[in-house]
Amino acid sequence: MLDQGDMAPDFTLPRDGGGTVTLSALRPGKVVVYFYPKDDTPGCTKEAIGFTAHLDAFKAAGCEIIGISKDTAAKHDKFLAKHDLGVILASDAENETCEAYGVWKEKSMYGKTYMGIERSTFLIGGDGKVLTAWHKVRVPGHVEAVLEAVQNA
Repeated sequence: MLDQGDMAPDFTLPRDGGGTVTLSALRPGKVVVYFYPKDDTPGCTKEAIGFTAHLDAFKAAGCEIIGISKDTAAKHDKFLAKHDLGVILASDAENETCEAYGVWKEKSMYGKTYMGIERSTFLIGGDGKVLTAWHKVRVPGHVEAVLEAVQNA
């Protein structure tokens, strides 16, 4: 599991609006990379809206925000448009980045087990190292906690 002090695995992924996003290209700025299960579900929507609502404060602290799920870039475009989101959404359809960050986990619901993304967030410093890691994230209050960490980093 990726944690504080670890080097964040670099990635280049398809993103909303076409093109790609590469983590290392955003250096030396800070980057919040958050992994979420699925576009347009209640928790994921609240989280994305929360990051968008605080986007100006994140940018003022020199920080970009990238949300990653296995949804396609085309699905991300619809999700962004529907909820007027301002964050970058990247598609990890091949699951390589989720695996590299250790967020692809066995989950269970209603007695059935399945593999899926464990909601997790990583604050990555300008040197590419993880400054703070949040695992098994609960959405209420999370965006504010991440913003506080960014502002104090």
